[in-house]
Amino acid sequence: MHALDVLGDPVRRRILELLADGELSAGDVAATIGTEFGISQPAVSQHLKVLRDNGFASVRAEGTRRLYAVDARGVTEAREWLSAFERFWLPKLAALDTELARGRRQRRLASETQKTHPKET
Repeated sequence: MHALDVLGDPVRRRILELLADGELSAGDVAATIGTEFGISQPAVSQHLKVLRDNGFASVRAEGTRRLYAVDARGVTEAREWLSAFERFWLPKLAALDTELARGRRQRRLASETQKTHPKET
């Protein structure tokens, strides 16, 4: 399965978002995903299996619990595939960064001017 096929499913994307904050038990993932998406624990387990099988999640046993974490292999594969398209958005992001910096500078200068030359009431 291609990395973008794995990421194309909103349930799997949400699981990865949860795991990005740190390791979680399968039960914790199932409880959150079950509530948010209205799917059963076996369905969540299937999504976890797809993530594991495609290098997006790792699992380790801790007693009877299974703890899941993000596996960088799948994320790296997706990033590498997407890097061929960076030329379409990187210049726009650079331009946005320039405009944001310009706006911050203008606000800072306006604030400094107001402090040194307050308006009389």
